Amino acid sequence: MSLKVIELNDNVLRVSDDSGILVESPGFALAVDKQMQLGDIAKQQARIYPASSYNKYLHELSLDPISHVAGIRHLADIAYAHLLYLAEEGGVDADVIFAVPGNFTRQQLAILLGLAKQSPFQVVGMVDSALAAAQVATHTGSVIYAEMQLHQVVLTKIVMKGGTHQRESVIQVPGVGSQNFMDLMMQLATGLFIEQCRFNPQHDAESEQQLYNALPLWLKQDGKDQNSLLLELKVNTAVHTAKMPRESLINNLARHYKSIGQQVAELAVGGDSKLLLSPDFADLPGFRSFLGESIELEVLPVSAISRAVILNRNSIVSGDDQIQLTTALPRVVSLAKASGQSDPVAAEPEQVRPTHVLVGSTAIPLGSIDLPELGRIEKYEDGFYLDSGKQEFLLNEHKVVGKHELSLGDLIQPSKNSEAIRLIQVSNV
Repeated sequence: MSLKVIELNDNVLRVSDDSGILVESPGFALAVDKQMQLGDIAKQQARIYPASSYNKYLHELSLDPISHVAGIRHLADIAYAHLLYLAEEGGVDADVIFAVPGNFTRQQLAILLGLAKQSPFQVVGMVDSALAAAQVATHTGSVIYAEMQLHQVVLTKIVMKGGTHQRESVIQVPGVGSQNFMDLMMQLATGLFIEQCRFNPQHDAESEQQLYNALPLWLKQDGKDQNSLLLELKVNTAVHTAKMPRESLINNLARHYKSIGQQVAELAVGGDSKLLLSPDFADLPGFRSFLGESIELEVLPVSAISRAVILNRNSIVSGDDQIQLTTALPRVVSLAKASGQSDPVAAEPEQVRPTHVLVGSTAIPLGSIDLPELGRIEKYEDGFYLDSGKQEFLLNEHKVVGKHELSLGDLIQPSKNSEAIRLIQVSNV
């Protein structure tokens, strides 16, 4: 049973382990006929049943009572249902690290941990998503992470102090989340269908839902006409087609872009900053061009945060039952290094690298070596990794399986009662 990472961004909740992403589920719930549907199924019916649809239960997570839905006491009930759904879909039944956006309050984090205690998994650590994202950057200055949520964008500034990434500030930019972009684009598309086809897709709930579901696919078009998007809706037996000029779309979206850009500029004042964008920004037409002239930016791969969390798990996992949000991490391992890219900034200081494994009273120099009942230690450019294959073992008293990086001071055991092997440093070797 390997360590899992759950990313609690309501735009897309993700479950991952060291093999990659296992589950992706948008933060939508639908309560119809005394049944709760979650994720994509709920999202694809949200416009048909607007009064029974919920998508703010993470954004506004609380225990405040709501009385108009049978079986749901408060928004935390819906969040709990989604956690159980993720656990079932992703096979989450052991140790978990939560990656949470910086906008969560202490009270909301406490609610999350309380819900997790009633779940089939154990939370062993919690880290700010932006801090994990910053581990990817090969930038020597500060990093600003822009995270797209359903109803807002969260900007978090991470600074480097003494070889450690630290969260410095968090800004919420309301009204520019993915749903706000969708609403704006639906208005534009509806106007074009009315103008070009004399058809109003928002006149009927079914066709409005079709419009909502189709928009993300239209934005990914790669057709011959690079100046326009071809919009096509089939309603009953009729097919309605309209063209949306890309320039007009970008101009209309620019007011949202400007709101984000102004806050980015405030965070970037007085220092050399790089802007990291969550993957959800990739499909927004013209966004990178809009901001790219004023600041260096990069769109993160979908698996970047979970990968960084797993590589830095030893600095995140709590040693006791009092789980605290991790807001600082040593700049030891980066996703760029793990991918074989040059990352001199992220190089682990020589004085904190392990040099030997201590087996009993014998110190064995680290290299590519076999360990009985554990697997094989391999040396890579960025450090040493133990690969146990499919065999479970204990790393710092936590059950893991597969390939894991080894750091100075780590304890590894084949089983709970077996002798521990420690990673040590021997000077003057």
